[in-house]
Amino acid sequence: MPITANNPKRKTWIKTPTNTDFPIQNIPFGVFLTRDDVITIGTRIGDTAIDLGALHQLGYFEGIPLTDDIFLQDSLNDFISDGKKTWRLVRNRIAEIFDAENDALKKNKEHCKIVLFTLDEIEMQLPVTVGDYTDFYSSIEHATNVGTMFRDPDNALLPNWLHIPVGYHGRSSSIIPSGIPVHRPQGQKLINGTEKPIFGPSRLVDFELEMAFITTDANQLGEPIPIEEAEDYIFGLVLFNDWSARDIQKWEYVPLGPFLAKNFASSISPWIVTLDALEPYRVAGPKPLKEQLPYLQYTGKKSFDINLEVAIQPEKAKETIVSRSNFKHMYWNMSQQLAHHTVNGCPVNSGDMMGSGTISGPTPDSYGSMLELSWRGEKPVQLKEGGSRKFIEDNDTVIMRGHCEKDGVRIGFGEVSTKLLPVFKK
Repeated sequence: MPITANNPKRKTWIKTPTNTDFPIQNIPFGVFLTRDDVITIGTRIGDTAIDLGALHQLGYFEGIPLTDDIFLQDSLNDFISDGKKTWRLVRNRIAEIFDAENDALKKNKEHCKIVLFTLDEIEMQLPVTVGDYTDFYSSIEHATNVGTMFRDPDNALLPNWLHIPVGYHGRSSSIIPSGIPVHRPQGQKLINGTEKPIFGPSRLVDFELEMAFITTDANQLGEPIPIEEAEDYIFGLVLFNDWSARDIQKWEYVPLGPFLAKNFASSISPWIVTLDALEPYRVAGPKPLKEQLPYLQYTGKKSFDINLEVAIQPEKAKETIVSRSNFKHMYWNMSQQLAHHTVNGCPVNSGDMMGSGTISGPTPDSYGSMLELSWRGEKPVQLKEGGSRKFIEDNDTVIMRGHCEKDGVRIGFGEVSTKLLPVFKK
C-alpha cells in the first residue's frame, strides 16, 4: 500500500508557519486534553491540533475498518495494535482531508469548530501506556568516550559491544511527557578517596540525548522477530531524554547495571512521528567493524538522517545550545535492536518503548551527555549569558529538538523540555 501522505508537493488548507516541524507530510499521533476537558487521540498540522475522535464520529474515516472508540481513548495502544495497514490508511486519509484541494471539511465551519484546536487550547499527555521500557547503549562514540574515561582508550569497548546491541530493562512508571518537571534524585554515592558510601542528593545529574521507538504487538512468548520483519512492528519515534545521576550510577552499576541512577525519570516528546513519515530520510548506517551474527545482518538503509540538538536554559536566562548530533550515527539500528531483543523469545507488546541509548557524534560538539561534553567536569561548558555547567543544576531546563529535512520538506518532532527541580521535600 503506497504512502500517499508523504507527497512533497502536497499543500494544506490549514495555515502553517514556515519551517514548521509539522507540515501535512508529517501527521504525527498524540493524546491531548481538549478545552472541554475531553481526552482524545489527535494529530497536528502546523500549530493546529486535530481531534481524531471527533473526526471519526463525524464520518471522515468512512471505509476504513476502525472501531467506534478507537480514537476516544487516553492512549494510542489500541490504535497501534491494529498494525501498519491501519496506521497507513488513517494517515493517508488525514492527508486527503486536509489537502488544499479538498473542501469537504474546510467549508464545513461547524465541523471545523469541533475538530480543530489551537495549541493553547490543549494539554498534551503521555501518548502511550508504556508497559515495558528497554534502553540500549548503541552509539559507538558514546561507548568509546565513556570507556575511555573509566577504563583506558585501548579497552574502551568491552569485548561484547561489537557483537550485540547492549541494553537493559528500565522503569516505565517514571516515563513522563515534555513539560513535567523532575526532582533531583537522592541515593548512595562513593566519594573519591573513601571506602564507605554516603547518602544524599546526586551532584552529577545529567541528560542523555536519545530517541525511542514505540512497538506494536509483535510476537508470542518464544517467537523471535526476524530482522527483515522488525520495522513492521515499529510504529514511530519520539525524542527521549533519559535522565541520569552519574555519581549514583558509578557506585551501583557493577555487577548488575544501572538502577536508581536511571529510574527516577525519562522524558519524551509528546508527538509520535511514524516510521512512514520518516521514510524519505533513510540513510545507510555505520559499517560494522566486526562481522555480525546472521540474525543481526540486514540489507538496505535502516538508519535515518535526524538532526538533533540539546539546549540548557538556566532559570530566567536564555538557552544555550550545547550539543548538535544526528540519529544516523547509531552503530546498532532499530531493526537490529528489536531482532536482538526478541531472539530469545521475549514478547513485545503495543506501547513498549525502546530507547536508542545516548546519541553521540564524532566531534566534541556532538556529544550527547554532559558527562562527555564537560569530560567528567574537567572542561565546563560555557553558557551564553555567562557562567558554565559541568552537569545540570537545580532549576535548569533541558530542551531537546529533532528534525529531518530533504527536498524542501521538514519533518520534526517538536521538543522535549524538562526542568530539574531541587530534591523533593514534603
